[in-house]
Amino acid sequence: MRTRLEDYFRFSEHSTNWRTELLAGLTTFITMAYIIFVNPSILAETGMPLAAVTMATCLCAAFGSILMGTLANYPLALAPGMGLNAYFTYTVVKGMGVPWQTALGAVFISGVIFLLLTFTGIRQLLLAAIPDQLHAALAGGIGLFIAFIGFRNAGIIIPSGATTVTLGNLRTPTAALAIFGILLIGVLQAFRVRAAMVIGVLGTMLMGVAAHQVHWVPEHVSFSALRATAFHLDVRGALHLHAFEIIFVFLFVDLFDNIGTLVGVADRAGLIEPDGTIPRLTSIFFADAASTIVGSLAGTSTVTSYIESAAGVAAGGRTGVAAITTGLLFVVAIFVAPLVGAIPAFATAPALILVGALMLAGVGKIEWNNPRIAIPAFLTLITIPLTYSIATGLSFGLIAFAALELLTGRGVRRNWMLYTLAVLFVLRLIYLGRS
Repeated sequence: MRTRLEDYFRFSEHSTNWRTELLAGLTTFITMAYIIFVNPSILAETGMPLAAVTMATCLCAAFGSILMGTLANYPLALAPGMGLNAYFTYTVVKGMGVPWQTALGAVFISGVIFLLLTFTGIRQLLLAAIPDQLHAALAGGIGLFIAFIGFRNAGIIIPSGATTVTLGNLRTPTAALAIFGILLIGVLQAFRVRAAMVIGVLGTMLMGVAAHQVHWVPEHVSFSALRATAFHLDVRGALHLHAFEIIFVFLFVDLFDNIGTLVGVADRAGLIEPDGTIPRLTSIFFADAASTIVGSLAGTSTVTSYIESAAGVAAGGRTGVAAITTGLLFVVAIFVAPLVGAIPAFATAPALILVGALMLAGVGKIEWNNPRIAIPAFLTLITIPLTYSIATGLSFGLIAFAALELLTGRGVRRNWMLYTLAVLFVLRLIYLGRS
């Protein structure tokens, strides 16, 4: 049996063993376990029950990671995506006034569309239409968006009638504790501690307990909590009014986030073929799309591949066993679900801020001395946090890129998908400008 499993996961081909793969899976889990605390704290602001979202987060991360490892045999772990959960909460539900049930319906539809794109090959047209450097700008803009939310939740930045935003009172306990958390995580990251995020969140919470800033009533662990969100999605409602914009952003960001993570992790693991192709690509996309669908049914935002999987690769992970191990650890994590209720906003804010910093890593790849790339990239970066909308950032970036391509005589017929998207985004901005 053991030999058969080793053959299935191609241990000899990748020069690996059980000990290495299990350790890699544990390493990946430690680096991304902060999502157990952060995702529920973000989605709970929509009115979704915290216990239910926590359960859904763990279950979907487990399902996605195990499916990816089993089906695609890649050391890629999955969980509800940072950035997309912020878009779900702050733009769709709180900004547009869409009920969370309807937002889950939009996530479901985006997952189904992504599944169809996977089997029809249309995703290649979408990927070919947009330069990689605009993907980096999108990730960076989402990072700034997440960091902005973290600063706001910490009370470090507050609203201002005169200047829109301004510095908050750093002498308040919550702001001071959040600053402590930023420093703690920063120091741990500087020392290459893989559990920096988790230790930082829990350490800040413990400081809050000592300062009498945490008020919590223990809850009993029960799978029945999932009933509050499971199968509560409203697909019919998601097809109304803002459906295109919401569904497109869920689909678009998941598509490129998954591609970026996949290429980055596969390259570090040496899993990309000499001709640049990625083996079992359809299986990878299927696992990602299926996880998003399951996530919407359980009660969480879009599930996607995590760049923290690179930590497991650095520890030697080369096969799906690493991802399966990470998934099984998320199952175990379900039993610490009651602790999540004790995590206040000032404790998760430092994680949001520094996750935002990590998402800016790819910005250095942008050709800032090339106006045709730099201008669309900058507009994408700056408009996402300033308009509180990932969709608007995408609109400005894609429209600017398409316009510069055409006006400088570089437009080509094969980029028809890009120009179609740009026209749709122009119409979207005109529609929004009427209100």
